[in-house]
Amino acid sequence: MSKNDELMKAAMAALDHAYAPYSKFHVGAAIRDENGVIHTGVNVENAAYPQGSCAEAGAIAAMVMAGGRRITAIAVAGQGDLLCTPCGGCRQRIREFAESSTPILICGDDVIKAEFTLAELLPESFGPDHLG
Repeated sequence: MSKNDELMKAAMAALDHAYAPYSKFHVGAAIRDENGVIHTGVNVENAAYPQGSCAEAGAIAAMVMAGGRRITAIAVAGQGDLLCTPCGGCRQRIREFAESSTPILICGDDVIKAEFTLAELLPESFGPDHLG
């Protein structure tokens, strides 16, 4: 199994654990960190809609808690026929820990539907290097 397939399968497995009682739209994310460790997250909705959290944010939090500091690849798994790409806020969250060339795999139905780099999803982005 390739590293991309491993990451996709982790994101797809996470998808089943999402808490989405309102939208019914489950999202799973899996991050590979600089040590090769995979961290997963899911979307968690809340009756006060703006208080929910995205799968990518959960996976990033899990990575940081485990000591990881760099995203080397991320897979996002969603439902439906359309691509489930990270929202704008998550693209910026990913930018905090990733390089512009970091692959972002978009998955669904147990396949990788598309692959982008962070630069393709968040061109000319503002990040930590601007502050240091």
